Amino acid sequence: RKEHREALFINLAKSLILNGRIETTLPKAKALRSFIEDLVTLAKEDTIHAKRLLAQRLKDQKVAKKLYTEIAPLFKERNGGYTRIYKLEKRRIGDGGEKALIEFVEYPS
Repeated sequence: RKEHREALFINLAKSLILNGRIETTLPKAKALRSFIEDLVTLAKEDTIHAKRLLAQRLKDQKVAKKLYTEIAPLFKERNGGYTRIYKLEKRRIGDGGEKALIEFVEYPS
């Protein structure tokens, strides 16, 4: 179960980094927030070690590169609070789960 949860957050984080915002369930969005905040903080360090750790945690060099070249510089003056979560009106069809939109605060639309 731990491996599945880890893989889920890695995939959600990749989608968020590539697209700037994603729609998911509210519990997943809240859990993803802390995962992605740690990654952005690490990307802001701008060291070779940090870049290697990002590539290792995201399991994708291309996504890691986008994080430390495009997204992290947007937050150089901000200490945390890199994401924003909006609760959406609509619910999931199958189980009625609450939907949410998670996005980067400074990401250009």
